[in-house]
Amino acid sequence: MDDDNQIHVPPSFMAVYSDARGRLTEKADAVRTRYELCEDLAGHLVEHAQTLYHVQAPSESEILRRIHAGLCTAESGVSVAEATWIVTRLAELLVWQCPELAPAKDATASD
Repeated sequence: MDDDNQIHVPPSFMAVYSDARGRLTEKADAVRTRYELCEDLAGHLVEHAQTLYHVQAPSESEILRRIHAGLCTAESGVSVAEATWIVTRLAELLVWQCPELAPAKDATASD
C-alpha cells in the first residue's frame, strides 16, 4: 500500500487479504477500509472483554475464544480470517496471551 493515504495497514492484516505469493486479493482501498473496521472493533471489544473477565471470571483464553466464536458467525459482518485477526489484536491490546483460535463449527467455508 504505497499510496498517499496516512493509514498504515500492518503486515499482519495485509496477510488476511494476500495470496500465497503475497499479492493483495482485494483493492488497497477495500483492504484499508476493512482494516479500519477491524481495528475499531478490536478497540471497542477491550472494555467488553475486561467486563466479562471481572463479572463472569472465566479465563482470559476462554473469553477470547467466546468472542472469536461470536465473530465467526455470518451475522457478525466479518470473515473468519478477520475474526481471528480481531481477536489476536484484542489480546495484544489487553496484554493477554492469545489462545489457539479455531473456526466456529457453524462458520461458513467460503472465507
